[in-house]
Parts: sequence; structure tokens; C-alpha cells
Amino acid sequence: MEDVYNLIQQRNARETLPFRPIHSSNSYLLNHVDTLQARCESLERQYLEQQQLVAEQAQAIQLSTNSAPAKNEARRLREQIAKLQDKKLQNEVKSAAEAVESSNELSTLKEERAAQDATISNLRMEATRCNEVMVHLQSELNNSKSLTRLAEKQIDGLKDAIRSLQEENDEISKLNNRLIDETVSEKEKMAEQFNNMNDTIETLQKEANMLRSYAKMGKGSGGGWFGLSARRGDKNLLAALNADSSTDDTEPKSQWGASACAVMPSQPLFTIKAHRDDASCVRYDGTNLNRVATASSDATVKVFDTSNGQLKATFSAGGSQPLIGVDIGGDIVCGCGADKTCRVWNQQTKRMIHQLAGHSQKITCVRLFPGEKGVITGSADRSIRVWDISRHIYTQTTTFRHSSTTNCSDVSSKTQSVVSGHLDGGIRCWDVRSGDRVLDMPSLHEGGVTSVQWKPGNGHEILTNGRDSTLKIIDARTNAVIKTFHDPGFRTLSNHASSSFSPDGAHIAAGSGDNGDIFVWNVTSGELEKQLSAHTCGAVGLAWGMGGTNGQQVATIDKSGVLILWG
Repeated sequence: MEDVYNLIQQRNARETLPFRPIHSSNSYLLNHVDTLQARCESLERQYLEQQQLVAEQAQAIQLSTNSAPAKNEARRLREQIAKLQDKKLQNEVKSAAEAVESSNELSTLKEERAAQDATISNLRMEATRCNEVMVHLQSELNNSKSLTRLAEKQIDGLKDAIRSLQEENDEISKLNNRLIDETVSEKEKMAEQFNNMNDTIETLQKEANMLRSYAKMGKGSGGGWFGLSARRGDKNLLAALNADSSTDDTEPKSQWGASACAVMPSQPLFTIKAHRDDASCVRYDGTNLNRVATASSDATVKVFDTSNGQLKATFSAGGSQPLIGVDIGGDIVCGCGADKTCRVWNQQTKRMIHQLAGHSQKITCVRLFPGEKGVITGSADRSIRVWDISRHIYTQTTTFRHSSTTNCSDVSSKTQSVVSGHLDGGIRCWDVRSGDRVLDMPSLHEGGVTSVQWKPGNGHEILTNGRDSTLKIIDARTNAVIKTFHDPGFRTLSNHASSSFSPDGAHIAAGSGDNGDIFVWNVTSGELEKQLSAHTCGAVGLAWGMGGTNGQQVATIDKSGVLILWG
């Protein structure tokens, strides 16, 4: 109630203030009218007194007209009367003028008063409306206060609920941290056990190899080792060892990659619809097995058998984020893409074993180190990261930072050095062991570098492909361009279009981004040796592998997801 009383007092103060000058002006006008009326009454009394005086003087003159003194007196009185009449006339004129002026002033004052009365009436109506508004606002204020009290009660309830949830969250966080610690501890123990098991397996393999050699030696001495007769329990062991030995003897003695022979592509062996959406990359197995892997914007990596073109495995990244890069080696398959992570799968179990997270932008390229124990990734966040995946818990070991987006990378099998191609048209080389940048060649290609590759069997020559539709071979020792390759029909239209050396380093090949033709140049002469047509749209990826056991070496993939294995 005190708040309401204060509000009413403030309202009265606001509404009374405009009326104060009106009331004071009205009082002044009333006083002025009273003064003028009193003055008119005084002038009327003076007029009546002068009329009476004139009548008395006239009577006195009539009584004294017969005597000379009386005549003189009469003349004097007439003159005096004339003066009085003149004065009276002047007074009457003056009074009339003053009366007219007073009448005009009175009329003006009446008009002003009428206007002020109208203003007062309007202000009273406005005050009435304001009172109604104030009553409405007061009711709304009361409703707001009740709603505020209700909201305060609800807020108190929510605070209690939040407090209880925070307490539960703290307990869950503590439990989660404890579980994480226990999980990490268990994984470390498991990793240690696996390492011990690997050491044990290596030891057993060595012993088995030794036993196989002993078994071979014992074949010529009556079936026993060192000339002794075989016991019953040793017969099965000897049979198994002999079987393993015979199995080993039937395996191929060498593979295509061991002799670094190059098979020139001439015609398609297998044409495969690998992906339903745009493809982005193709890679041969780095361990020289008969497998080739592809990546696509349909968020999948697929592995095909180069012997028959059959699909061997499909790995999904989940979601709809496209995959940009892929690499394969032994049992390991890697795929990176726009979700800022790189996934590592095991080909035998078909399960993801690592999801490498750390980049802040999309990952544009991925390569496996020889031995498949390390991975290097390049990203649009202008960093290159090296990951150790040899254990069950991956670790990031090295980060290379630079000034441009990485489009491609490659690892030298001889020196373990890394070369990267960038959007600014330059290439950079990195020493993984020291973390230093050992080469920087900016503006090598106009529009950016789309692929880089170390020359097989050579630790200092690099093949690059650029958006300027040229291929170049670089000598990393002299920072010089050795040779440039170009053809009017060849165009590079993708930031990740790949090119490749042949296994013997004598040729290079790349696919054109407009018509899909495959171009093969001779490294020594720089001449175009072959131009092959099979794709119906632009090629985005080309790989030239070592041939595995069947000699199939060249694979290309186009924008529509069609994979061609060439023979």
C-alpha cells in the first residue's frame, strides 16, 4: 500500500504542475475585473456630485442676476461653469475611453478565461484518462508481481533441480574419470601384454623356423632328430613342421615390385562402378599386395582385388561428410575427410581401430609410413600431423605448421622424409625425426599443387602435379625443376588430382580432368608416349603400383565413381 500511495503522490504532483499557471492567471484576471468595476462606480459618483454642484450654482446665479456684483459673480460663475463643463466633458470622454478600454480588456479576459476553462476541461479529461490508465497499469503491476512471485518460486525449484543435477553430474564425472583411468590402465596393461605376446610370438616363430630346419635335417636319418628315433609325441610335431615347410616352398619366390618392373597400361582389364557419388582418390597397397583402395564423397572406402576386380571390403565413415584421402598397407586402411578426423581400419577384422582427432579443419590427405605403424595427415588448418598407431591408444608425435592449406603429401621409403604440396602453389619437405622444414619452394605451380610423389628408389626427386595443368620433376638437393611435362589435351581441374611415377621411375602418368584421358610421358625424353581413353568423364585419381603377384599396376578413377584397372 505504501508503494501505491507513493505512486498516487507522484501522479498528483505531475498532474497539478500544469494547472498552477492557469489558476494564477485566472485569479489575476478576477482581481483586475473587480478593480475596473470599482473604478467605474467611483467615476459615476463623481459625475453625480458634479451634476448636483452645477445645479446649485445655477440656482445661485438665478437669485443674484439683478445686482451688478451679482452679475459679475454670475459671469465668473458662468465661466467657472463653462470650465467645469469642459473639464466634465473631458472627464466623460476620458471615462468613456477608459470604459471602452476596460470593456475590451474585460472581453479579452473573458475569452482568455473561456480558453483556460476549455484547457482545464481538457486537462481534467486527460487526468481522468490518466487515472484510468494508472488503474489499468496498477492492475497489470499487481498481476506482474504475482507472476514474479510465481516465477521466483519456479526459479527456486529450478535452482534446486540444477543443484541436484550438478551434484549428480559431479558424481557421474568422478565415476567417468575413475572409469577412464581404469580403462586407460587396462589398455596400458593390455598393450603391454600384447607387446609381450608379440615378443613371445617372434621368439616362437624363430624356434619354429629352427625346428623346421631340424626337421629337414632329420628326414634323412630315419625320421628322428639328430639320428634318434622319433617318439610318439614328436610325430605330430614333425608332420606339422614338414607341412609348414612344404607350404612355404609353394609360395611365390618373388613379386613384381621386387624387380621394379613397369607394365605400361594399354587397355582396361576391369571397369568397376566403385562408388555411387563422386570419387576422390585411389591408392595401391603399399606392401605390394593385390589390393587397391578408393575413397568417395559417399563417406566410404572400398578395397578391390586387382586380380579379378572383385570388392573385398567396404569401410564406412558414418554420416554424410565426404572422404577426401585414402591409403592402404598390409592390414591397415586409412581414410580422411571433411569431418576433421582420420579413421584407421583393420582389414582382417573390418573394424575401426583408431579415429585420429586433432585438426581444426577438414583433412585433405593421408599417407602411411613404411611398416604401417605411423600415419601422416595434412589439413586445411595449415598443419601436418604425425600419428603413432602402433599401439591400441594412438598418440600424436609431431606437428608441422606452415602458411597454406595442404592438398597432398608423400613419405619417402628411403629417408622417411615427408613432402607436402600446398594451395599456394609451393611444396615443402620435412624431417620427421627433427621436426624441421628442410625445403621450401613457393609458387612452383599456379593455382596450387594437387599431388606430390617421391621417385621410387630415389630419395631426392619429386613429381608434382599443379592446377596449371603441368607436371614437374624437382631435385630436392638443388631446389631446381629438372623437367616439365605438358600437353594441350591434358587439364588438371581438381585440387586433389593425382599423378604417379612408374615403379622403375622411367615414366609418369596422370589423368585429365575434363575428358578422363590417361597421359603417359617418358621421363628421359619428356615426350608423350601414350594417351588412353576409357573414362566418360574427368579423371580425379591415378595410381601406379608395383604389381603385386599378378602384374596389374595402373588404376584410375573418375568423378562419377568408375574405377578402371588397366593392363
